[in-house]
Amino acid sequence: MRPDRKGAGPEDVSSGDPDLLHRFKRALLTLDKHEARRLADETRSGRGAIGVAEALVAPALEHIGQAWEAGTVALSQVYMCGRLCEELVNAMFPEAAADGGRARAAPLAIATLDDYHMLGKRIVLAALRASGFAVRDYGRVTVEEVAARARADEVEVLLLSTLMLPAALRVKELRALLARQGSRARLVVGGAPFRLDPHLAREVGADEFGRNSADAIAIVRRLTRRSA
Repeated sequence: MRPDRKGAGPEDVSSGDPDLLHRFKRALLTLDKHEARRLADETRSGRGAIGVAEALVAPALEHIGQAWEAGTVALSQVYMCGRLCEELVNAMFPEAAADGGRARAAPLAIATLDDYHMLGKRIVLAALRASGFAVRDYGRVTVEEVAARARADEVEVLLLSTLMLPAALRVKELRALLARQGSRARLVVGGAPFRLDPHLAREVGADEFGRNSADAIAIVRRLTRRSA
């Protein structure tokens, strides 16, 4: 049985400052861009952009996603908060080259699967490219779209980001479709539903689960060495 997602919260990686996280969430929900940016800049003191994204921005958006599941936040609010977070994160990271730097052995791709925001993907993509991996960015895609593109590009490692449980469950459909198409791509999943349920990744047929960008880098290094 899966844990009750309404009662659980995402791992608090904000180093024990719940007030800061609360103020940031309030700024997002009221669409106060200036306050959200000010709080992000405050958090950025002494850490890099990826650290800020994972310590403040991602946890706040996950809490808001859980509030939607509990019926206390509208889907439109989740969408707008996600767009605001993406603006903040995009401003933090310098734009990477289309090829993502030095190519590694296996073709890599990343996507947000059938979900309403792309923040998690943006963070992981920036971290992987900063580590020298060439990663194709598929953006926000449906199961059918990502399967077709992964097959056409002969992708060997496909990273998938989700925020909501319905999107996470669709990984199972993708796994089956890739198998029917003859693709041997390894699926690496991440996002709040997989953190809250340690068995979900296996249930949907994923090969690996990463909690954050550091996990993603370690997993990709291991899988690409195996593919070399």
